[in-house]
Amino acid sequence: MALKLLDRYFLIIMTVQHLLAIQLGSGSAGWLGFAPLIFIFGIFYFLLIMPQQRRQKKWQAMLNELKTGDKIVTTGGLRGTIVAIKDEYIHLRVPPDNLRIEVSRGSVASVTTPEETAK
Repeated sequence: MALKLLDRYFLIIMTVQHLLAIQLGSGSAGWLGFAPLIFIFGIFYFLLIMPQQRRQKKWQAMLNELKTGDKIVTTGGLRGTIVAIKDEYIHLRVPPDNLRIEVSRGSVASVTTPEETAK
């Protein structure tokens, strides 16, 4: 779906560029030929790249603030309490059998706080 949408925009932009070239009476429109590309890059930056960078910074800050006793959810869906923290790995205690698991720090999806569990 997204690819079809991009194809349509590309076709529209190329048509506009062609019409501008015909009006100016030259084979190339000079800097006007790059204007649609710059416009598309700006749209992609503000709609895709910038929000992803913000999410990445928030996730990295959350990982840096992890401490023992925090309740977390991993990307695989495991929920547990942090028992120990090493450089790249975290030891979790997972109920109901108090199973102790070592997971990578990058697999932490979120930290659940007591306020969230009370709701």
